[in-house]
Amino acid sequence: MANVGGGFGFGTGVGVGVGVRPYAELTFDSEGDVDRVTQGAVSRMEATDLLVFAHGWNSDRSTATRLYDRFFAPFEGLVGSGVRLGYVGVVWPSMRFSDEPIPDFDTLAALAEPDLGAALDPLTRRALGEFWPERRAELDRVAELLAERPDSAAAFIEFGALIRELAGVDAVPALVAPSVPAIFTDDVLEVCRALSVALARAGGAPGTGAPGTGAPADAAGPENPGLTVGGGLRGLWGGAKELLRQAAYYKMKKRAGVVGERGLGPVLAQLAAARPALRFHLIGHSFGARVVSFSLRAVPDRARYVKSVTLLQGAFSHYAFADRLPHDKGTGGALRGLQRRVDGPVVACHSPYDSALKIFYPLASRMAGDSAGLLGFDGRWGAIGHDGVQAVPGAPRMTLDTALREGVPATGCVSVDAGSVVRRGGAPSGAHSDICHEELARLVVDAGRMGR
Repeated sequence: MANVGGGFGFGTGVGVGVGVRPYAELTFDSEGDVDRVTQGAVSRMEATDLLVFAHGWNSDRSTATRLYDRFFAPFEGLVGSGVRLGYVGVVWPSMRFSDEPIPDFDTLAALAEPDLGAALDPLTRRALGEFWPERRAELDRVAELLAERPDSAAAFIEFGALIRELAGVDAVPALVAPSVPAIFTDDVLEVCRALSVALARAGGAPGTGAPGTGAPADAAGPENPGLTVGGGLRGLWGGAKELLRQAAYYKMKKRAGVVGERGLGPVLAQLAAARPALRFHLIGHSFGARVVSFSLRAVPDRARYVKSVTLLQGAFSHYAFADRLPHDKGTGGALRGLQRRVDGPVVACHSPYDSALKIFYPLASRMAGDSAGLLGFDGRWGAIGHDGVQAVPGAPRMTLDTALREGVPATGCVSVDAGSVVRRGGAPSGAHSDICHEELARLVVDAGRMGR
């Protein structure tokens, strides 16, 4: 069984600190192997409907538990009398970035020390060591470079090589090398410059001496590619720190798909086979939305046990469910047509206040080899949590208010603009984690036809 990393050990399956009942955790390692004790706890739940929620990237076990406790709290008062809910928290090995504030859980004062600049705060450094336990020497050198911020092109070249090792892209066979995002293969100085500009656009530029300044979009950009925040090469180390963050995201993105397809999907299929009347409602936040969506690959044809899927700020392609990509008609999305395996709707919540998906996701996902394109916002690389489902004919778009007033469609994909509630959060991720709202719980209930 693989090392779970990121501070996620296998537990008993019983949630401590979550107020709803019955509640159990379903725990997976990085290869998608399930802890059988936790699977047994879920299988014994007395319920008509299971809410199965997968957390996103910015989580350790404590944060995931608090998220589940907060998000699940309103449901008992929202469902009809014939519905007996069971609550399942999917626990998979991601990592907690202590310098990314989570609304309702963190205050800025409780996060990383304000004067660290590009340097790694102790909690993030420890989490990185747990996430990459076999790369401690490389991480030590990365931490040294970020703390020292040398005004040296050679230091950036060394840093870029270390990041490629952490991301595992140097080990990718040449045959599939085009699938590696250009953010890891292009000139490291240009990439760090692009990320420094993106940080300024997101409202904060770690390592530049101007956190949270909210620099205007025209302060730097494609039309002024030579401008950097802070000036000189030292001003690019904030972008270098973001490149390290993107390397962790890249690993977590791949892991989320594996956990969904090889882990969660087969486990749910087994539970459904043993208890045919049980109804499943899948919920995922960020990369957790990728986990639950990729679990649909394991749903047998004509199976009807997945009754709804709700994606909260999903960190995967907005074309994932498309049969044909607009820029490549011969190719479909990674999850093309899988919405048809859901006996109900696939609801994709998105928000314009999510800086992580609006600005940084496209940078990490872009596959083109043209480094000048790193500062562009080509629609090919958009996230479903930024602008909803794209290129799926007939998929409606609704505001959250309209969806709650009129209801969502009974089947198929639907995009819901949740910006009326998903709007709070600090740099660099913006409102990406601002998801604990009763309105979103009501949306899940409506999608699953569980209401009063």
